[in-house]
Amino acid sequence: MSLIEEEIEPASILEAVRRPSCGATVLFLGTVRSPSDGREVSGLRYETYREMALGKLEEIVKEAESRWELGEVAVVHRLGVLGAGEISLLIAVSSPHRSPAYEASRYLLEEIKKRVPIWKKEYGEGEEKWI
Repeated sequence: MSLIEEEIEPASILEAVRRPSCGATVLFLGTVRSPSDGREVSGLRYETYREMALGKLEEIVKEAESRWELGEVAVVHRLGVLGAGEISLLIAVSSPHRSPAYEASRYLLEEIKKRVPIWKKEYGEGEEKWI
């Protein structure tokens, strides 16, 4: 689990979670979209309280590991200003079987969105707003 300000590199992270004992690897990439709610978006700024966010990420990953048979899990969230189309969140999960990999990946995504204190400000069309 990590919170970074540099570009997320999916290939190296995906390789890190792959295991010979795992027949499935699921990769989720969250990206900055434009338009959003009918409005052109030039970018987003992600901010966090780092120590609390890392603690919550660790807690959520441990929950997933206790619920499903998993090989490896990687969660990387980018901070700072990102332009439209850039990767903001990566979740990679390997498992011996596909169902646990998909289920754990979805669980991680939904719980991260609900529980991890990461805030975003949207920029576009001459406006900025926290969303």
